[in-house]
Amino acid sequence: MEWQTSADTAPSSFITDAQARTLLGKPPASGAWKESDHPGGRHFAGIGAFTFESGESLPYVRIAYETWGELSPDGDNAVLVLHALTGDSHAVGPASAGHLTAGWWQGIIGPGKAIDTDRWFVVVPNMLGGCQGTTGPASLAPDGAEWGPRFPFTSIRDQVNAQAAFSDAIGIDRWAAVVGGSMGGMQALEWAVMFPHRVERLAVLAAPPHSTADQIALNSVQIEAVRTDPLFRGGQYYDAGDGEGPHRGLALARRMALLNYRSPSELNVRFERAWQSGISPLGGGGRFAVESYLDFHGNKFTRRFDANSYITLVEAMNSHDVGRGRGGQAAALSRVAARTLVVGIDSDRLFPVEGQEQIAYHVPDTLDGRVPVVIRSDFGHDGFLIEDDAVSAQLRRLLAG
Repeated sequence: MEWQTSADTAPSSFITDAQARTLLGKPPASGAWKESDHPGGRHFAGIGAFTFESGESLPYVRIAYETWGELSPDGDNAVLVLHALTGDSHAVGPASAGHLTAGWWQGIIGPGKAIDTDRWFVVVPNMLGGCQGTTGPASLAPDGAEWGPRFPFTSIRDQVNAQAAFSDAIGIDRWAAVVGGSMGGMQALEWAVMFPHRVERLAVLAAPPHSTADQIALNSVQIEAVRTDPLFRGGQYYDAGDGEGPHRGLALARRMALLNYRSPSELNVRFERAWQSGISPLGGGGRFAVESYLDFHGNKFTRRFDANSYITLVEAMNSHDVGRGRGGQAAALSRVAARTLVVGIDSDRLFPVEGQEQIAYHVPDTLDGRVPVVIRSDFGHDGFLIEDDAVSAQLRRLLAG
């Protein structure tokens, strides 16, 4: 979801000179992390050959991940944190070599914070199909070329199965907690259904029990925005020069998505009808400030993401249905054995609170009975990334025991 920096939450409605400088130069054909790039804080764990729900397989899959804190001698303090659609393993730390953006949950994870790294060993993997070190479409196949459009269709359950194999690879039999927001919340929920014996506590933030027709429709237009870019070339663009990849389609998809991540009230209050400059947008060739905001974030996004990976992950979100093949949603959620925290955001128009209400009603052991915690926020879906104090208060409740 929306990647938070100080610029994202600054009170100004206008794009600053410093922000504009990040867009100088042509975007790469793919913003994926490459083997030749600095690893940053990443570690890597191989899980060997992997078979997808579709029956397709890859000969080798690798998971990129980062950790904070120390694993206890008994191995009973490990917390798995699962990122959202366009996130990655870099949940904490500054932008630096190997990491184009600062950590996305800096206010939540760390010494003395809600997920206290003086107590917990925190593990954040990049999800299967991603583009920041874990095997995905931008990874090299055995023939030396990127997998690209040959990468198998990937479901949320595939991603969780890969995470389970990764857990085995790093020696974690049972997680003290599995925590995820948005797409990461879909995975966290699947963890508790697929592997109830391996999850002691569960936190599902701003995520639904299944992707609705409305949500799939919103995703479909983003996918088409990428695919209809002439420079997408059917997904075969990795050899293209800077500025010759599908950056326009990918930036457009990002701008579409951002409108779902933020609330109408926040955009209206923040930007009103302000102009970006003194040039009128009413036929004079100028821009409204909100248009420039969307353009900036769309263009910035192309520097750190891969178009094929975006399609793969959005299609994975479409696959999400916790009740599929399990006798329905209620039967599936009844399998959850973990002590569970369910959090919704009152202004979330992407995954409305109704979905969290359904989860909380059917999970046997929640902190608040059959209702979710609803956080008041003007920021819409991205509230789970921005409202540090409110989110921290709830996570502290879950992890207190």
